[in-house]
Amino acid sequence: MPRLACALPAAVLLAVAPVPSARADEAAVESLMKKSNCMKCHAVDKKKDGPAFKQIAAKYKGKADAEATLVKAVTTGPKVKIDGVEETHDSLKTKNDAEVREVVKWILAR
Repeated sequence: MPRLACALPAAVLLAVAPVPSARADEAAVESLMKKSNCMKCHAVDKKKDGPAFKQIAAKYKGKADAEATLVKAVTTGPKVKIDGVEETHDSLKTKNDAEVREVVKWILAR
């Protein structure tokens, strides 16, 4: 019985403890976004030259193709209008598919 008494609280603590890898992944995503100059035109919750990440997440919420659409947007350099002038959207500075998908998931989670 004493083992069970110790095991239950330990299991509860493990279940509610923050996951270090999740924080590391978020830091890696934010680092890649800074390196790729995403924050030059976007912010989490306010419009700059580009829409806020929260606005992007709301636009794609519940859409089956949201992830695929955003992967294409951040990797292909599509044309965008900024103050009425057409420009090429910068691509993420990585060729790693897993990193690209992590950035897209980060955006959609806002």
